[in-house]
Amino acid sequence: MTKKKKIDVLRHFLVPHHVILTKEETQELLDKYKIQLKDLPQMYEKDPVAIAIGAKEKDVVKIIRPSSTTVSQVYYYRYVKRERG
Repeated sequence: MTKKKKIDVLRHFLVPHHVILTKEETQELLDKYKIQLKDLPQMYEKDPVAIAIGAKEKDVVKIIRPSSTTVSQVYYYRYVKRERG
């Protein structure tokens, strides 16, 4: 039997920092941009990063990426959904 090596995707240099927003933070985000959850880009619950951080369906994940422009960081948001199939 071969042992499978488990890889920590969060430690990979190409994977930016991911944070699950609280319900209050999610509502503030939606109010600030006057949008609904369906307007956010999506990621699946089975995404390796979603699994690694414990994101579940209907969570919103904030992705913090370094920037080389006038700001040091850029924020992206993803709505977690269940893969239908």
